[in-house]
Amino acid sequence: MFANKKIISILFKLILINLLLNSCVGSSSVGVFGSGVSVAFDPRTVGMQIDDSIMQKNLIGRLALTKKKYLVSIGVKVLDGNIFLSGKVDEPEDKLKITKLAWETKGVRSVKSAINIKGETNFKSTAKDILITSQLRTAMIFNKSIKASNYNIDTINGKTYIFGISITKDEKKAVINETKNIYGLKEVIPSIILVEDLSRNKN
Repeated sequence: MFANKKIISILFKLILINLLLNSCVGSSSVGVFGSGVSVAFDPRTVGMQIDDSIMQKNLIGRLALTKKKYLVSIGVKVLDGNIFLSGKVDEPEDKLKITKLAWETKGVRSVKSAINIKGETNFKSTAKDILITSQLRTAMIFNKSIKASNYNIDTINGKTYIFGISITKDEKKAVINETKNIYGLKEVIPSIILVEDLSRNKN
């Protein structure tokens, strides 16, 4: 009983730390992933940002029409036409259905999913995941070669998914290198786009 209370206390503190870090990163900014990313560091054109916003709202709307609870349980991010999904669902069929809807979105270039099936995680693993995310977020904030606000981090069962934009190849390497020092991290799955690879920069 005492151990459970201790775990709950630790988890609560980790959540607070995570919230504080996120608020510090983007307390009054809008950019790559909506609130939390500074406009000054968003290398997309205004047109690209509008296109991504339309795609994101389109998909969120269709998810809500399919099942209202998806609005709360599923996170949707769109970056240069690339869709990133995160969250938890009840059944594998839900995950497939959501992925299909994402691929059917007009203008989609790719779909990456970090959706987890409920029951595959427990309280202990969730606490560890929050700790991993907080450690990595803190390391990235203090690394001057990384624009930490340009990245979104999701950790599920020790696997960390990193979504975002790197200004240079060296910055991308720096992000990956930071993951090597994170305790408890089992695998890193990066979906990091270089500025030079943004679709409209190739035209």
